[in-house]
Order: sequence, then C-alpha cells, then structure tokens
Amino acid sequence: MSAVPTPAPTPTPAPAPPPAQPQGSHGLSIDMLERMLEQQPNDPNVWSALGALLRQAGKPEAAIACQRRALEIDQRHVGAWTNLGNVLGDVERYDEAIAAQEHAVVLSGGNANLLSNLVVALRHGCRFGRALEILDVALRARPNDPQLLWDRALTLLQVGRYAEGFRDYDSRLSLPVYQNRIAEGPMWDGGPLDGKTILLTTEQGFGDVLLTARYVPMVKARGGRVLLECHPELQRLLSGLEGIDGFVRAGTAYPAYDVHCPLMSLPHRLGTTIETVPPPTRLTVPAEAREKAARLVPGNDGTIKVGIIWSGRVTFKDNARRATTLNRFLRFLDVPKVRLYSIQKGPPEAELETLGTSTLITPLGPHFNDFADTAAVLERLDLVIMTDSSVAHLAGSLGRPVWNLLQFMPYWVYGDKGETTPWYPSMRLFRQTTPGDWDSVFAAAEQALRQVVALRS
Repeated sequence: MSAVPTPAPTPTPAPAPPPAQPQGSHGLSIDMLERMLEQQPNDPNVWSALGALLRQAGKPEAAIACQRRALEIDQRHVGAWTNLGNVLGDVERYDEAIAAQEHAVVLSGGNANLLSNLVVALRHGCRFGRALEILDVALRARPNDPQLLWDRALTLLQVGRYAEGFRDYDSRLSLPVYQNRIAEGPMWDGGPLDGKTILLTTEQGFGDVLLTARYVPMVKARGGRVLLECHPELQRLLSGLEGIDGFVRAGTAYPAYDVHCPLMSLPHRLGTTIETVPPPTRLTVPAEAREKAARLVPGNDGTIKVGIIWSGRVTFKDNARRATTLNRFLRFLDVPKVRLYSIQKGPPEAELETLGTSTLITPLGPHFNDFADTAAVLERLDLVIMTDSSVAHLAGSLGRPVWNLLQFMPYWVYGDKGETTPWYPSMRLFRQTTPGDWDSVFAAAEQALRQVVALRS
C-alpha cells in the first residue's frame, strides 16, 4: 500500500502591495510631488499638480486644499483656478465651481479648453442658458472643435432642443475616448438601404441600448438587413426585437456589412424631435425567466411589492452623483403594506448585509443572470423606486411603474424640469432641487408612496 503523501505547507501570503498611485500626464505620482514640495514648498505648479492627482485618486477635499494652497502663492495661476473649479464640481459646489472657472477663463484670455471647463460647470449647475451663450462665443472662434460641439449637444438635449442637439451629437465620435469604438467603413446617413447590410454598433451603457432599441424597426423599414451588436446580458431580452436579422456579440470580430451606425446616432438619422420620440420597443421576456420570477416574487398577497435600486454601475464616471446608499430607502419600510425587494446588482449589493437580516428586504439580485431575468421580476412588482441606472430604461421600456430619483442635473433624457419624460410614459421623475440634496427627494417619494397605499386601501 503506497504511503499517502503529506501535503506541502501552505506558504504565508506576502503582504499586499500598497495600492498604485495615480500618475499625471508627466509620469508624476503623489509621492514624487510630496518630495518636490519638501524642496519647493512655495511652488504653485507643484501644489496644483498634487491637487489634480488627489482628485484623480478620489480625495476631493484634499484636492481642494491643494489648489487653495497654490492660489495663496499665486492668485493668477490659471491652472489652479480651473483645477479648483473641476474638483468643486465633483462635490457639487457648483456656484463656487462656476466662479473658479470664470476666473480661469478671464486670466487666460478666453482659452477654448478652459471655456469648455466653464461650460461643464454651468451645465452641471443647471445654468443651461448661460452655457449656451458661452458655447456660441467659443464656437465662433473654433467652429469645428469636437469638445465644444459635444458640450453644446448635451446642453441642447437637456433643454429639449432635440433637432439641434442630435445634429451635434456625432461630434462625440471625434473625441479621443471614442476612437476605439468606431467601426470601419461608411457610416449610414439615414437614407434608403436598398438591400444593404447595416451594422448597428453599441457604444455606451446598457441603458442606452434599451433607449435606442425603439429605432431598430425604423431602420429595418429603410429596406436593409440589420445586424445588432449586443452584449450577452441583453440578447435574450432583445431576441424578439422587430427588424433584427442577426446579432453580433459585443467584443467579437464584425461580420461583413455595407454601412454602420452607432446606436446613439439613430435619433438624429431618423429625425427625432421632442414631439416625435418613438414609443419604447417591445421586449422579449422568456417563459423560463417568468417561471423563475414566480418562485422569487409572490402573487397578489395584499402587499405592495416595491423593487429598489440605489446605485448604477460603480465604474460609470458620474455614478457618485446619481447614486445614493441603501439606508435612504429604509424609510419606505415604515409605509404600511409595503414590501421591499432589492433588484440591485454589483458591489453595492453588499450594503444589504448591514441590515443584519434578509427578512426586511428580499435580495433578488443574486438570482439575475441577465436583463431578461430582471425584466421578469419587474413584471411581478407593483412599483420600482430607484436612482437612475439601466434598470430605469428597462422598467420604462416594459411600461412598468417606475419612480426615478434624479440627481440635480440628470441624464438629458430626463430634461431639466417636470415629472415626466417623453421617452418613458410609465416613469415618474423626482428631482433634486438643490445639488446633493437627497433628503427632500426621498421625502417626496415617501409621501407619494403613502398616497398609493391609501388609494389601494
């Protein structure tokens, strides 16, 4: 009988290395800049560069302090003023951010890049008219500047000037961040396809695919063969979409095609105005997804079943503004007959563990393999209350009641005022009226939820 080998001892793991520090455009790190400040404590360039890296590292308060130090040394330091404006905008101190950016523009003599920073601050501060005035001035000097055209597109769309905004929307394709997302060959101009194959490419988030799926039948009506680039998480849901001749898995090589068009360029190609937004498209919810949902969410049991989401994808650059925390939703547990179901996915799901029990909020996220599973659950819920993410587009596309709790300046689809959006008739909007003020938003949603309960009693 052979001897049983003794397992080798498990080595003690080495300590984890410290997290990598962000580096600036000149290869400088926070440590390097700190060492430079030991030798040059009164150099505003070093202070401002350190502040820029701290902002990149997610340390806005320290970043603000560094920019203030730079300006104590040199009140006319243009870079420190615009860097200060950028980080003040990150923490939603928009009045101060705008003032800082205006100071930078004046000191620079009207530098176009700094005008763009000012426009961003104005737009996030919901000063859309002033932003458009600045853009008119800047574009007279640089009429083909893609960043300025992109800023104008977003501003025009925010105030509902869709024909003009979508006209400028293709300017994004000239920005460096988009260069690796553009298919080769001729781009479709919106005209007749006459039997040609068109490839519709995905470029942004899942929500934007759901938003623009309504245009696919209109593309098909132009008389071509339609291929849709699609992430696997959406394919079951879109499998029955009218007008699709085939799918191309996102990230794989493209098949042969004659023309292409990014999905978010379709509203312009198809002449969308705020009065002519097409209705959401029909989505496919497979029978097996509905069977799973029936096991997860009970039928009519006398309660009002409310799904909740408090965060979108954490890697999205604007998620910190649009997301909040689970604890704000706990106030809905005080409303009689309401039962909460978490349809949150991703790292924020871990917040459920802080409750100490899974009996108060039913966690459904772990059961979702794709958006079809989520859609089947939405069909069984009475209402979804959430901060903005792709599931808002899903619920709106399904025609399910959804209350979207919005940041001060939300995605342009939701406009700049009002409780409704032409893109999703079943959606009700609750807006921040003061930057970062979620308290009043949740108070309004709770009051509305109590009214729903009262009407059903």
